[in-house]
This record gives sequence, structure tokens and C-alpha cells, in this order.
Amino acid sequence: MYPFSTEAKKAAIEPTKMMVEEIIELMNAPDKDAKNLIEKAYQFGQKAHEGQVRYSGQPYFHHPFETGKYLASIGMSPNMIVAGLLHDVIEDANVSYATLKEEFGTDIANLVEGATKLGHVRYYGLRRHTESLRKLFAATSQDVRVILVKLMDRLHNARTLQFVPEHKRERIALETLEVYAPIADRLGMGLVKRELEDAVFPHAYPKEYKKVQKIFKDAGGEDLRRLERIHKSVRSKIAEYGVKNFQTTNRIKGLYSLYRKLERKEWDVTKIFDLWALRIIVDSVADCYTVLGIVHGEWRPLPGRVKDYIAFPKPNGYRSIHTTIHTGDGSIIELQIRTKEMNREAQFGIASHFSYKESEDLKKNESSAVRWIRQFIPLRLRVEANDHSILKEGPRTYTNGVTPDWIKHMAEMPGIDETDPKAYLHDIKSDFFSHRIFIFTPRGDVIDLPIDSSPIDFAYAIHSEIGNQMTGAKINGKLAALGTPLKNGDIVEILTSEKAKPNRKWIGMTKTTLAKRQIRSYLQHEQEAM
Repeated sequence: MYPFSTEAKKAAIEPTKMMVEEIIELMNAPDKDAKNLIEKAYQFGQKAHEGQVRYSGQPYFHHPFETGKYLASIGMSPNMIVAGLLHDVIEDANVSYATLKEEFGTDIANLVEGATKLGHVRYYGLRRHTESLRKLFAATSQDVRVILVKLMDRLHNARTLQFVPEHKRERIALETLEVYAPIADRLGMGLVKRELEDAVFPHAYPKEYKKVQKIFKDAGGEDLRRLERIHKSVRSKIAEYGVKNFQTTNRIKGLYSLYRKLERKEWDVTKIFDLWALRIIVDSVADCYTVLGIVHGEWRPLPGRVKDYIAFPKPNGYRSIHTTIHTGDGSIIELQIRTKEMNREAQFGIASHFSYKESEDLKKNESSAVRWIRQFIPLRLRVEANDHSILKEGPRTYTNGVTPDWIKHMAEMPGIDETDPKAYLHDIKSDFFSHRIFIFTPRGDVIDLPIDSSPIDFAYAIHSEIGNQMTGAKINGKLAALGTPLKNGDIVEILTSEKAKPNRKWIGMTKTTLAKRQIRSYLQHEQEAM
């Protein structure tokens, strides 16, 4: 550990009560028991890390404190906030699981232990990295709350990366971009994804960062006055048409997101229309479509730029209407129209359903967001019959039932790839961290697949027997080749026969590891039976 500097000693004198109040003010009206729990955890963690400092010279406990604050700010339960405050005490302060269990109960001890396991992910060494990823998803599959604690832990580390020694900085930055930001994206946590990406972008790709900064500035990305003029004009017109209780906020594209898009657009910023965006937040879905009509009636939309993610949500749960308009002064701007519920989900994703204050609402009427997520990942919030006890105690019982299927699938990926860590890494990137598409069955059920998946991937995603007995496919009512790349929103019907069977050529036509594994398994069994 690094010795205390004079400045660090002065920083350590901040009164405990003031720091605890900072967390409590961010919480959703906590009761006395919750406040006492937070204060106890703060004092416990501060004492456990006493004498330890970070690379910045600050007392080490500043980091768990910030992690707890982040969890409080996104509405997490007292138990999760406590896990944030204590997430490093097992690994860095030699506090035992038994001690945590005795002091704070089984649930918090399990969360801290799970977060500790996730702390062992390291990017260097391909074999070690892939094995760490397996452990990460295995721990997350046991309790999805653990990854939320870890994401907030990583977010604070990302924001303070400038203090880390240079030889470690790039590894942590790349690990954040290739593992943690995509996980946040898959969990629908758009705000966390952006914060992670932009915090580490300068450290992962410093030359590219400076290049994108200049492009952004030259394209007028910093001209907030122009954005404010458009903002006022749109607000005025919506109010004029009688829409009530709406809010508007500005959104400027994140630099890392801009970098990725510039790569796809051959570095031509004139092909990017969402450098700026205006978010219009309304009370209901009906109001979303009313506002869309108002906007298109007053400003000319760009052809082909209307995206209805309310009727056709993204696989990670994102819902909103996007449209791009000419503003009349030579500018082009994207508008994002959504309800308050959709806006919260777009920012915090799966975490938006873990707020302990929501349990009474869930009991009365399960939100449409929860129902929607069930279709896709699926998420089941097991709310016990006595919701008042949940509100009082804070934690719920989380089991594998709340864990997204894709995380469980990653944890269960077979050891067949252990001899080839590069293949494992390729599989998880192409299966789970690539752009996703959603494909419909003829009955309207939705299957979530990686981009460029084929009807064969679709068939095996439904059931292995459907894949094994597949004879053909119809895409949007028309017969199509089995290797045809599927597009977002396609309706696919699989034709089957009991006499049909897969062949080795199918492997080259598939994108998902699941389909490839099922095909190989069938062919191997068939060969063994001969």
C-alpha cells in the first residue's frame, strides 16, 4: 500500500455523519432501519480500510464510498448499497465471510462475496482473461445484483483512471470497453454504458480520442446555443398543440459512441445525424405518437430516419421513438420521444426494476416494462406476498429467476473451448456483445439474436428439435435460403420434417455458438450410432 500523504490525511478527517447523509439523501425515503444499516456499514468499511490509500493519495475507503453513492443514486436497495460500501473488505481488508454474515446477514455477505469473485477479472493473458470471464458470468448467474455492484465499482475506477500507473491503465481501459460497457449495454443501462466508455476512451485509444475530439468540435458539437434555440422552438410548438406535462432535455453524443460510428461511416461526420438529440419525455404512449405527429407537421423529417422502438423495442429493453428533422436553419437534429418510464429504463435498464420502493407498485400492477423484459431476456421479479416486510427490510429474495438468460448461457458455455481461449472470446463477443436483432415467430413471439444470424440460428434458438428437423424457412412469408442473413423485425417461419436432419454445411451458415454446438452434437451422436 502507498503511505498517507499530508493531503490524504486531511481528506480523511471528513465527518462520518456528513458522508452517510450524502448517501441517505440519494435514497428513496429510507426508513430508520435502512439509515442505521448504511451508517453501520460506512463505519465498518472505513475501519476495515483504515491506513490504506489509493493511487490518487485519497484514503482507500473513498472508493467504496463512491460505489455506494452510485448505487444509491440509481435507486438500489439498502442491501445493495451496503454491498457497495463493503465490496472490497474480503479481498483487501481480510474480513471473513463469516464476520460479514454475523454483522450484516447472509444476503449482504453473499453480495460482497460475489462482488469479490468478480474482482478477479484481469485482461492480461488470453487464457487467464477468458477463464476470468467464465468466473464473472458464473458469479453473475447466481445473483444478477452482483454485476450491478461491480458496474458501479468499475465506473468509479474508470473515472479515476488517470491516477493508475501507466502500465495498468491501458489494460483496465480495454477491459472496461470490451467487457463491462457491453454488459451494461446488454442490461439496458445506457447511461452507465456511456459513462464507462467515455471515461476510459482517452486511456484505451489516446490518438483516436484526440482525433474524434477535433471532429466533434469542428462539426459544431460544442455549439450549445444552437441546440438551445432548437430546444426552445420544439418546446413552444408542442405546448401550442396542448400537450401537457412534458419535459425536454438535450443529449450530445458520447465521444466513444461517435468514434465507433465514424469508423462505420468511413470517418465522414456529415453522415452522422445524431450528434445532437433532443429528448421529449411525456406521460403516455399515446402522447409519444401525438408529439411525433406535431413534429412532423412542423418540420420536415429525413426519409428513412423514423425508428419506432416502442412498437419494436430493442432486445436490451430500450423503447423510444427516434426521428431526425431539418430545423430550418441548415441544421439536422434527432428527436427521441418517450415516456418517463421508458426514459428511466433507457438510463438504468435492469437496475430500474430493483428499487426496493417499487415493490408495492409491482404488487398492485406489474409495470409494462417488466412485462416487456420478460419477453426478451426474460426477467422475473419474485415479489413475496408480504410486500410491507420487503419495504421494511430492504432486500428481496433474488434467485436465478431474475437472471437474464444470456448471462446464464454464458456461465454454462461448455469447457470444449478451454483448449482454445481465442475461440471462446470470439464466441462471447459475437454471441452476446455484438449488435443484436429481434426476429418474430409467426405467432408474434420474439427471438433475440446476434446481427447476421440465419434462419438456422433462429430455429435452434427456439428448440434443438426444431433445428434438427428443419427443412426450410420462410422470411416475411417468402421461401428463403437457410443461410440468408436475418434483418431486424423479420417474421420467420421454420418448416420441419421428422425425416430431416442437419448437415455439416450448416455450421458455416450459423452465427450463434448454441446452433453450432447443437449441430456438432447431433452429427457426433449420429456418427457414434453408425
